[in-house]
Amino acid sequence: MGYLYETHMHTCLASACGRSTGKEHARFYKEAGYTGIIMTDHFFGGNTAINRELPWKERIDLFWRGYEDAKEEGDRIGLDVFFGLEQNYAGDEYLLYGLTKEYMEEHPEMEHWTRRQQLEEVHRAGGCVIQAHPFRIRGYMERIRVGTAFCDGIEAANCGNEPLDDARAYRMGRAMNLVMTAGSDNHCSPIPVPYGVELEKRLTSIEDYVRIILDKECIGLHVPEERFRVSGDPEPDARHFAYLLDKNEKDTALRNQWMSDH
Repeated sequence: MGYLYETHMHTCLASACGRSTGKEHARFYKEAGYTGIIMTDHFFGGNTAINRELPWKERIDLFWRGYEDAKEEGDRIGLDVFFGLEQNYAGDEYLLYGLTKEYMEEHPEMEHWTRRQQLEEVHRAGGCVIQAHPFRIRGYMERIRVGTAFCDGIEAANCGNEPLDDARAYRMGRAMNLVMTAGSDNHCSPIPVPYGVELEKRLTSIEDYVRIILDKECIGLHVPEERFRVSGDPEPDARHFAYLLDKNEKDTALRNQWMSDH
C-alpha cells in the first residue's frame, strides 16, 4: 500500500461549517505525505454555504469553488485533487463520487432525490455512494439511520467521531462484508492525525476510485490501530440505538447493534 488519500473534507468556500480554504487543505495534506485528497463539501441538503435562493447553475458554480481552489494549489505543489460531495437526508449522510460539474448543472432534480434515486442516478452517471459515519449521533439528529440499501459501502472510520461510533461501523462492515473506507471529515487544517485510505495504485481520476469501490478491490484503512477497540464493549444508551432504513426508506430497529467483537 503506497498511495494515501483523504476521502472526506470540507472547505469554507462551500460548507458553512468549513474553516479552511481548498488551498490551505492542499498544502497541509501535501506536507503530511498524502498522494491526494477528495473534496466533499456539504451539498444543498446539508450545511451548505451556498445561498439556496440563487439560480441553479450559479449555485453549482459556487459549490465547486472549494474543489477548484484546492485543485489549483494541488496542481502547483504536486497533490492529486478530486471532486466529491456530501449529501444529507435526516441526519444520515452520503459521500458521492464520480459526478462532473456538467452533469450537476444539467440535473437540478438531484437536490431532491430520494436515497434510492440518488444511488440509482449516481450509478447511472458512472459514480458511487458511500454512507458517511453511519453510527454518528449529533444533537440535531432524531436518531441514527443506517442506509446500507442505498450505498456501495460505508465510512468505517472518521476522526470526527467517537471511537465507539467507528467500532460499531467497522464491526457492521465486517459482519455484512461491506466495502469500508476511512476519512478525516476535516473542516480545518491542520489536524493532528488525519485519516484516509491506502491504495495499491495511484489514482489518475475519480473514476479510478469509483471502480475500486464498485469492484470491491483492496482498500487499506489509514487509521490508528486502536481506533476500532472499545474497552469493555459498553452497552449503548438510547442515544446510540440505531435504525436500519428498509427498501422504502422507513426506519426498522436493528437487531444487532454491532457492539461486540464476537
